[in-house]
Amino acid sequence: MLLFVGSCSAFSQAAYPNKPIKIVVPFGAGGVADLTARTVGQKLGENLGQSIVIENKPGAGGVVATDAVAKSAPDGYTLLLMSNATAVSAGLFKTLPYDAEKDLTPLSVLGTFDIAIVVPQESKFTSLQDLLNFAKANPGKLNIGSINVGSTQHLAAELFKATAGIDAQVVPFNGTPAVLTALRGGQVDLAVEILAPVLPQIRGQALRALAVTGDKRAASLPQVPTAKEAGIRNLYAASWNALAVPSKTPRDVVQKLNQEIQNVLNSPDVRKKLLDMNVDPQPGSLQQAADLLSSETKRWGEVIQRAGIPKQ
Repeated sequence: MLLFVGSCSAFSQAAYPNKPIKIVVPFGAGGVADLTARTVGQKLGENLGQSIVIENKPGAGGVVATDAVAKSAPDGYTLLLMSNATAVSAGLFKTLPYDAEKDLTPLSVLGTFDIAIVVPQESKFTSLQDLLNFAKANPGKLNIGSINVGSTQHLAAELFKATAGIDAQVVPFNGTPAVLTALRGGQVDLAVEILAPVLPQIRGQALRALAVTGDKRAASLPQVPTAKEAGIRNLYAASWNALAVPSKTPRDVVQKLNQEIQNVLNSPDVRKKLLDMNVDPQPGSLQQAADLLSSETKRWGEVIQRAGIPKQ
């Protein structure tokens, strides 16, 4: 647990907030989502004149943390760091103890981060089109590495396969290090992975990025095309984080938090820190955040169903 102590400001005299605010993070410390929460939380605490407590609560793909926040007091003092795992869970689990779209009010998207299609530097595939040509000429011969079944990376790999119209095997591993070991060892031909953990190996020329799956080129790899540019017109997959509160939180509190989060995301120091982590800041409205949760829930549910992934 980490405590950020905000500086004194006019906000500290307001009715809200008048005590510390907690952000519950559904992942362990040290990952991109956790670091995003801490970066935003520190500045938010300074602006609000209150302490921000980061509570890491991993478990069941984010279900444990989401349930805890959904059932917490709707007073604006308990926030959830949402991610696309929040959207994925709706299609991945047989039952959930909450309905994210009904029981949570998204406050704001914080940022998106890229997913990359990578091969070893010595791979015969020098472009995404090379890889697609091989896959179509050799059905079932291509192995795609990803992390755990139901993860963003796994579903992005399934979406890549379906959108590209190729017959390939998605092979899940227990964590990014295992994926990269298999990739470097020739057990899989390519990997679909969040860019941040593989970027050092790309820059060190151990891996080659064939494409990123977002809607624009990654700022950290401007020379690498998007999948759309490289030949898969309808492929879009990106990871994201947002903040949310229980759905019955007073509207004035919700609006105040949205405005303050926008101020944080638009501040040059926070933008730089997020961009350095390969997180693209995405300040926006309450409606944009709600629309993202809704559209991602629908989209990933369809991917799960099409891929035939058994419900957990």
